Amino acid sequence: MAKQHFFEKIAPLFEKGGKFEKLFPLYEATATFVYSPRFVTARPSHVRDVIDLKRVMILVWFAVFPAMLAGWYFVGAQAAHAQGIADPGLLANLWFGAKLHLPIYIVTFAVGIAWEVLFCIVRKHEVSEGFFVTSILFSLTLPPTIPLWQVAIGISFGVVLGKEVFGGTGRNFVNPALAARAFLYFAYPAQISGDRVWVAVDGYSGATALSRAAEGGMDAVRSQLSWWDAFIGNMPGSIGEVSTLAILIGGAIVLFAGVASWRIVVGVFAGATVTSLMFNIIGSETNHMFAMPFWWHFVLGGFAFGTFFMATDPVTASVTNTGRYIFGALIGVMTILIRVVNPAFPEGIMLAILFSNMFAHVIDYCVMRVNTKRRQERTHV
Repeated sequence: MAKQHFFEKIAPLFEKGGKFEKLFPLYEATATFVYSPRFVTARPSHVRDVIDLKRVMILVWFAVFPAMLAGWYFVGAQAAHAQGIADPGLLANLWFGAKLHLPIYIVTFAVGIAWEVLFCIVRKHEVSEGFFVTSILFSLTLPPTIPLWQVAIGISFGVVLGKEVFGGTGRNFVNPALAARAFLYFAYPAQISGDRVWVAVDGYSGATALSRAAEGGMDAVRSQLSWWDAFIGNMPGSIGEVSTLAILIGGAIVLFAGVASWRIVVGVFAGATVTSLMFNIIGSETNHMFAMPFWWHFVLGGFAFGTFFMATDPVTASVTNTGRYIFGALIGVMTILIRVVNPAFPEGIMLAILFSNMFAHVIDYCVMRVNTKRRQERTHV
């Protein structure tokens, strides 16, 4: 209670007319993070619910933890394997991965929240809790060896040009975390493309499984890891994207809680499966990616992470039930098309989601128009 009384005591300093009036968004964000606000609805007609934006974002934030912890472990395990060292153990691997990821996350959070607070002070808005999710998602889509100055530039682009210029949380039409990573992908492809060093060992040259598949086919992939290794995460890759098993655990949490739409997830997997099977049937003597089975697509790269935590973003995805199926299917189809047809982009889920974000509201509009027309026809009959 002492802490709560402290926030109440200093509140007049930040409220209108106070000495630090301009810093009210920062005060409000800190106070409501520590304690729930005491504001209540005074009007007789209102909806009572225990869920709000803060709790939704915190739930998603915690749901990412299994993927993050698995990423820490396998970053350490991959580094030990590259140096020819016997497995040093669970805690040692976790600590090695944490030492690499936490600086990335701290830089992401510090730079990103600074931009958020700045825009909120200028606009006199409250600081949204949405950045908690954006920050951790962005940091987990990066390789463990990325320079921290690139992290700062990337998240600045994602927050400022991916969200704030459109009005802030709820008004952006693309996912800010993906916009930030896409900027780094095109600005600094040597660190992000997946064909360079992704194992945190100096002097070690390695590549992601998708890069090996694009260059040497499935034989090149199977010679170094099994499908089960790829499923649990024992392979080089982005920190939070390597373990499909851990991602499924976190994905089940957000789906069961109703935060993410299962229709979008079904659409993504269905679209990717059908497209992959079509390429398998067509075949190619020069493009190795035509032969990759759909179950391998599911466990390589950021497919699972993007499906459960990026594609289901309620702000940038379709909101009608039918539209969610179509939106998800478009992501699945585009992911496989990019991976297979364009050899310059071994990873496709990021660009597929950004592309689909631009059509999400168009899809909803078309669905609503079709439904309206159908009802009008029934009425006239």
